[in-house]
Amino acid sequence: MALFNSAHGGNIREAATVLGISPDQLLDFSANINPLGMPVSVKRALIDNLDCIERYPDADYFHLHQALARHHQVPASWILAGNGETESIFTVASGLKPRRAMIVTPGFAEYGRALAQIGCEIRRWSLREADGWQLTDAILEALTPDLDCLFLCTPNNPTGLLPERQLLQAIADRCKSLSINLILDEAFIDFIPHETGFIPALKDNPHIWVLRSLTKFYAIPGLRLGYLVNSDDAAVARMRRQQMPWSINALSALAGEVALQDSAWQQGDLALVTGGGRPVLSDALSAPPADGLSRAGKLSVVTL
Repeated sequence: MALFNSAHGGNIREAATVLGISPDQLLDFSANINPLGMPVSVKRALIDNLDCIERYPDADYFHLHQALARHHQVPASWILAGNGETESIFTVASGLKPRRAMIVTPGFAEYGRALAQIGCEIRRWSLREADGWQLTDAILEALTPDLDCLFLCTPNNPTGLLPERQLLQAIADRCKSLSINLILDEAFIDFIPHETGFIPALKDNPHIWVLRSLTKFYAIPGLRLGYLVNSDDAAVARMRRQQMPWSINALSALAGEVALQDSAWQQGDLALVTGGGRPVLSDALSAPPADGLSRAGKLSVVTL
């Protein structure tokens, strides 16, 4: 029998209840949230604008979409924000309506749930310990014309590994040649210095859908905010029309607008997390008995 009812990490209250202790006594390693917390600018904006919850949010989230467009230097018509990246996963799955899709395991559970909800046949590509849990070019042969879409998490959750750019490009090219939609989940890519992901390459690749999260890097998981990006304006517009009205609350939208404008915090926080934090974490994880600590990727993975 499962210890917890939730399939996700971060449910510290449930864990504390099961263990019969206070949530304050737990160290939560199950949710990958920025340990430095949200930007001060975001916290101040939320406190100063609490009265915005007395009004309905802008149904089109104009200012949020404009902020995202400026941040990525793409048209706002390419972007659709959602109530956390999880909503974006379900939005793209229901919008594309694939008959057959491939997901990589171990990986984020919501891809499978979103695909199962629309009756899609799911094929699973298993990562191997022998490969260091890293994606290899063997997946290229598994991409066949009968597939409609491929979900990849880059860097992967839970392994934390980012496939080499050359391999990702080869996957993108093969998907394009076979008319397979490639959905790239880049929820954790903000933690990797100098990594831009695939958004800059979307103009000539309408088969690629990039999913992003503002929850992880900006430490606002309780507010829920994510988005999808694709260069096919018409396809994004169709999904926008299918989206539930007001799916993002006013405080979440405001937090996103403010966070995206705080470039000083983005640069300083990234330097602290990746520069000072990673060596400390790696040393600490090396202390307990473990089968191995992988530093081959951009993030650290420990096998207990």
